Amino acid sequence: MGFQSAHFRKLVLGFAAALLLAGQASATEVRVMISGGLTAAFNALVPEFERATGNKVLTAYGPSMGTTVNAIPVRLERGEPADVLIMVGYALGDLVKNGKVVADSRVDLVRSLIGVAVKTGAPKPDISSPDALKRALLAAKSVAYSDSASGVYVSTEMFAKLGIADEMKDKARKIPATPVGEIVAHGDAEIGFQQFSELKPVQGIDIVGPLPSELQKVTVFSAGIAKGSKEPDAGKALIKFLTSPAASAEIVKSGLEPIMPGGTN
Repeated sequence: MGFQSAHFRKLVLGFAAALLLAGQASATEVRVMISGGLTAAFNALVPEFERATGNKVLTAYGPSMGTTVNAIPVRLERGEPADVLIMVGYALGDLVKNGKVVADSRVDLVRSLIGVAVKTGAPKPDISSPDALKRALLAAKSVAYSDSASGVYVSTEMFAKLGIADEMKDKARKIPATPVGEIVAHGDAEIGFQQFSELKPVQGIDIVGPLPSELQKVTVFSAGIAKGSKEPDAGKALIKFLTSPAASAEIVKSGLEPIMPGGTN
């Protein structure tokens, strides 16, 4: 553990030195808005970035879409300041179209799979195939899904693909803002769907596994510089750090697949 930590610190410090030599890093505040998919990895990486660069990262959390008070588009509409936005790629693309994000600043960071969870100790349903998942959903009394990318897919596409859209209307519900895993942990839903990386940090649940490959929906999370950013250079340095080798191990640990610069893994 000590060796891994020292190696990680060496990678980060080496990366920070490269930033300093390039004149991209200076002690300043970087305001970030981030959605749930990358939060666990981001929170683990930020302290190292701050120690290495001297910058201070101020983070606001919220869904990539929707109308809840914390949703990133809603935050921007009411004028909350931001330098970096980290969210579902197609939602970031919408903000680019709406003039909220600098168009050429977008960087794809990670790929994320949708996972299935039940309360700790509850029987784990068979989800090894579409037919098995269909049987599990029909047998469940309650199902929960998020109000972001994974939930949009589950509710508008996956149920229909399984031919059970009508059967799920009364038993499946969208969970705004709150992590789906918490709803499952409290016993308010038998089965929960959300991004793998958003389920992993939740206590009180067992992750059954990812959706069957035939039904899986890969979500790309991306970062960009907000229009009107006061610290665009520091924001770019943070984004560059998140795509560096120094960050990749923590990203993988959180259940995500890094997208390295140039689009290769």
